[in-house]
Amino acid sequence: MKKILFLCDGDNFPKGAFRFIQQIREHEPVFVKGLFFTSIDTEQMIPVGFIPISEPYVKLKEEEKLLVKKSREKFSRECEAHGIKFQVHPHDGSWDRDLFIKESRFADLVVISEELFCRDVLDVQPNFFMGETLRVSECPVVVVPENFHVVDRLAIAYDGGKEAMFALKQFAYLFPDFSELPADFVHIKDEKGDDIPDQELLQEYAGSHFDALYASKLHFDAKKHFPTWLENKKNIFLVAGSYSRSTFSNTFRQSFADKVIAKHACPVFIAHFS
Repeated sequence: MKKILFLCDGDNFPKGAFRFIQQIREHEPVFVKGLFFTSIDTEQMIPVGFIPISEPYVKLKEEEKLLVKKSREKFSRECEAHGIKFQVHPHDGSWDRDLFIKESRFADLVVISEELFCRDVLDVQPNFFMGETLRVSECPVVVVPENFHVVDRLAIAYDGGKEAMFALKQFAYLFPDFSELPADFVHIKDEKGDDIPDQELLQEYAGSHFDALYASKLHFDAKKHFPTWLENKKNIFLVAGSYSRSTFSNTFRQSFADKVIAKHACPVFIAHFS
């Protein structure tokens, strides 16, 4: 049994993310903990020194909590309807980074929406809150588009580095039931030649976990063309070692994973060392 942390803000209930959990549930029992928070941080909207006693402020705060309550109730109904063991976290306030870090430390997997996560604050994905979630999580995260369909194929981004192999290992441990799916190990580098770093060792390891695997090198700029390449593959699931860089670095450097998330091309499994 896996413990999954399901994140939702306001009434942005991620149907695609829940369908992904349903697919996992078809293969094994899961325990899902729902963590819900308000879309708007009303405390941050109040200027320093101002005592928030005005009626509009109180009304807004209550409306936000009602939206959270609505999503929590929907989550409970969906879990009960699909025979999923679940728990609802009592937190119903604004985004709490430290609370999320601790909860992710005691989870196997975090699941969030690729499109809806904190969209009421920042509509362009991956927004600040998604980026922070992916960076600080202490377990792997799956980012799922709302148009999620059952996974038929895997795409595993491989650059020969330890982050890529760490993500691959975490995926293999967490999803042994996906081992029967065709797995494309993709090395992307805009250069001549078809060499793939440590290809023999990669195939040796991957062959122990996947029944049908294919290693290929794509000769193009990953940030520009990889999302389009994925869009042409139906029902594919991307595995990537990303988001281990600092917040400052991520501000100025977008990864190919950012581009894939922005285009909602497919679900993305993300894992990193720290």
